[in-house]
Amino acid sequence: MNQQLLFFFSALGAFNGLLVGLYFIFLTKPKHLSNTLLGALFLALSVRVGKSVFFYFYDSIADGYIQFGLFACWLIGPFLFYYVRSAINPKSTLAKETTLVLLLLSVFGIVINLLFSWSGYPNLWNYFIKFIYLQWLAFVILTGWLLYKYRNRWLVGSKNKPFKLWLSSIYFGNFIICIAFNTGNYTSYIVGALSFSFVFYALILFLTFHKRRDELLFLAARKYLSNKLDTKEAQELSIKLESILKKDNLFLDSNLSLDRVAKLLNVNRGKVSQTLNEYRQTNFNDFINAYRIQEAKVMIKNKSEYTFEAIAVDCGFNSKSTFYTAFKKHSGMTPAKFRNQILEA
Repeated sequence: MNQQLLFFFSALGAFNGLLVGLYFIFLTKPKHLSNTLLGALFLALSVRVGKSVFFYFYDSIADGYIQFGLFACWLIGPFLFYYVRSAINPKSTLAKETTLVLLLLSVFGIVINLLFSWSGYPNLWNYFIKFIYLQWLAFVILTGWLLYKYRNRWLVGSKNKPFKLWLSSIYFGNFIICIAFNTGNYTSYIVGALSFSFVFYALILFLTFHKRRDELLFLAARKYLSNKLDTKEAQELSIKLESILKKDNLFLDSNLSLDRVAKLLNVNRGKVSQTLNEYRQTNFNDFINAYRIQEAKVMIKNKSEYTFEAIAVDCGFNSKSTFYTAFKKHSGMTPAKFRNQILEA
């Protein structure tokens, strides 16, 4: 009975993973490279896990299916890496690079499978399997480095908490599954399949019960995905924005709003917001506050007789608490600590 339950839970995760993978590739909207890659990642994981489940319980399965499962494993790491790249940078032109790399890896895998059968070269496949697992682990590590490198874009600078949790879950879920398969010789061969089932259902529950699915799947709002921002246009608008803010120190106006800035730039507010979100990786309030904090630092340095409340008002903040929060966010310290450092220098 225990073996039957073990088989049921392991196989169910793999089967449902196939369905979810097909859904992301063909049915989910809006159509985007990240959705396709996420679907491909689920498919590859499901095929690999399915191979493990059936081989564990029915070791007489066809050699062709074993090789197909290992071929899918060969692509898991690349799918994860390019999914994360496209998710944290939805505007980048990754389609050509992704297609080329995945095509080369697929061709290489197919050639190996055609030239060396599982039954004909069992000793050689022992080395192939080790290499496949090492390649998978290498891509998982590379993906972790990518997430760390661009942490200011998707983790620190973004207010999209559901997306942060989703992307982190996808990565650490794959990390767990990869480690489970790589250490299967020291634990149990079926651990990888059970790990996938656990991670898979946790992700699906998260996806199912979250009210706004776009917040999970995309770093930027859907409205930006269907309205691409030209890099040159964003650069020009960003320069104009800085120019009008510095003119007469407009950023010191406590009543300054996104609508007013957009009117001065003669564009709609959505264009300004999109430029700040995608080109500068920030939002309007933080962008304005960065200028105000720089001015506040100058005042703290040159006007020691001013109280922090007076500096906050002069720099455009409506309250002392807002000033303190913004100051610590943009400088990493409180105004008092900043003043003390100046006095001690």
